[in-house]
Amino acid sequence: MRQHHAERLEVREMAELAGMSLTTFHRRFKKVTGVSPLQYQKQFRLHEAKRYLVAREGNAASVAYRVGYESASQFSREYRRLFGLPPLQDAAAARELAKVVSTF
Repeated sequence: MRQHHAERLEVREMAELAGMSLTTFHRRFKKVTGVSPLQYQKQFRLHEAKRYLVAREGNAASVAYRVGYESASQFSREYRRLFGLPPLQDAAAARELAKVVSTF
């Protein structure tokens, strides 16, 4: 999942690779991670996006597409829902926090 986080996730294919039924795979995945495979992928994508934004590796729209979102507005909504701020504001706050922490 991590190597192909920007690609469309096919949970059925993952279940087949694991040698499990779709239901069993889904249940076991959620037991281990606490979230469904799709939720895990979304959270992973958003954390990758935050890493790119903090490192200034693109603007919000380009990063959204880079991590697999087809819609920059959907990306911004989901990013804000997870991190509490819009992408660029959150990245700027994270950079400022890193500056403060690095002085200690």
